[in-house]
Amino acid sequence: MTTSPEICDTGCGLNATLRVISGKWKPLVLFFLRDGAKRYGELKRLIPGVSDKVLIQSLKDLEADRVLARTDYQEVPPRVDYTLTPLGRGLAQAIIPLCTWGTENAAEMARIFAEQDAVSSRSAG
Repeated sequence: MTTSPEICDTGCGLNATLRVISGKWKPLVLFFLRDGAKRYGELKRLIPGVSDKVLIQSLKDLEADRVLARTDYQEVPPRVDYTLTPLGRGLAQAIIPLCTWGTENAAEMARIFAEQDAVSSRSAG
């Protein structure tokens, strides 16, 4: 959990937000938990491409930042659920407009990324 004063030095809470959701996978975890509790396997299926190591670390980080809660039911076979805390629900709601922007601009961004990839390929060759 982050407690250092520099997270808000600019007077903007964006530093704190980015510190919590840093990385490629944490925003997706928050997005998929917004509709309710999920088990690890469900999250793994919903987020293709994430490795077990990175997903586990992301879940631990989000739990340490108190935006998600882990419930271990102490059963055999093991059953663990992940849910958003009230703090996490607010953060997940803040991610929704970013998702909307990405959806609305997907074609344009795909074109831009393709151009960037073409330039990078030419530069590397």
